[in-house]
Amino acid sequence: MTNSLISIQIIPKTKNGESVIPYVDEAIRVIQESGVKFEVHPLETTMEGDLQQLLQVITKMNDRMIEMGSSNVISQIKVLYQPSGISMDQLTEKYR
Repeated sequence: MTNSLISIQIIPKTKNGESVIPYVDEAIRVIQESGVKFEVHPLETTMEGDLQQLLQVITKMNDRMIEMGSSNVISQIKVLYQPSGISMDQLTEKYR
């Protein structure tokens, strides 16, 4: 059941101050490969699914940043957990 929405902004520390864009692109690829529903926004990406599954995706995103050479990663997340069920569409339908 979809019981959670998580928005994440991932901020990897890059080697020699290089651009973070390739890192962010790779983090989004990790989300794509997970199969969860998601939407990319200018400052964060929102995922929809089971809370534990989404937290596993965040773990994989952080691991991938380290594999790419980042020495550390800041992940700013917002979590909406609603056991009765929740979707991005429910929260935004009046604006579409």
